[in-house]
Amino acid sequence: MARFRDSLAFGGALVATNLKATLALRGAFAVQVVFMMLNNFTFFIFWWVLLRRVGSVRGWQLGDVELLFGLVAIGFGVTVTLAGGVRHLGQFITEGDLDTVLTQPRSVLGYALGMRSQPSGVGDVISGVVFIAASGKVAWSAVPLLIGAIGAGVAVFIACGVIFCSAAFWLGKVDTIARQLWDLLITFSMYPDPLFGGVLRLVLFTVLPAGFVGFLPAAVVRAPTVDGVALLAVAAAGYMTLAVLIFERGLRRYVSGSRFSTFG
Repeated sequence: MARFRDSLAFGGALVATNLKATLALRGAFAVQVVFMMLNNFTFFIFWWVLLRRVGSVRGWQLGDVELLFGLVAIGFGVTVTLAGGVRHLGQFITEGDLDTVLTQPRSVLGYALGMRSQPSGVGDVISGVVFIAASGKVAWSAVPLLIGAIGAGVAVFIACGVIFCSAAFWLGKVDTIARQLWDLLITFSMYPDPLFGGVLRLVLFTVLPAGFVGFLPAAVVRAPTVDGVALLAVAAAGYMTLAVLIFERGLRRYVSGSRFSTFG
């Protein structure tokens, strides 16, 4: 338990350091936040226009899509703000940047994930809160369930990023492919699940688990069931466990980049 508390304290301090560095350039920070909010609202306009005209798409109404967008936006925003290193993990591996992390008496993966913070993630979080508030689908009593659903989405986001980027241990430079796969995960997670069927639906709940980032969290918040909550929790824990195992296995193959600097 003491070790777990120490890890949490270390992670919090690492995130706080990154945020302070980000906020040092307040003008740039504000611009990135605002532009990310505008980007999210612009992307949502298509659904707003469509559902204002037709009312619903396979049972999904405007409020349902707003809830879906909100969950994905907050999950993504929290991920890149607190664990922004996941987007650069492949680069850390291929360019030898893990050398500086290996010198620290902490989890290599945890340290690597916390080495970067993306300020635009705050814009995602703010826009996500706006979407959820506008949806009218979440009562105050359901807020703990909402937080849990977002946490599961964050876990799957991080796990997938780690899995995609860890391919660099075996394949070398995979930054472009890993980023494309992560972008596909985000894109598919923002569409109602009734639009997909057959093999594609299976893929979206396994290889590219968008279903556990957007579809299932939205379903759990809209109409919670014991089975739905349990499946979401097991999926989040399962993908995180798989990500850690793959990264640790790949770390044994890691080739030093001959870097001698350290992070304080």
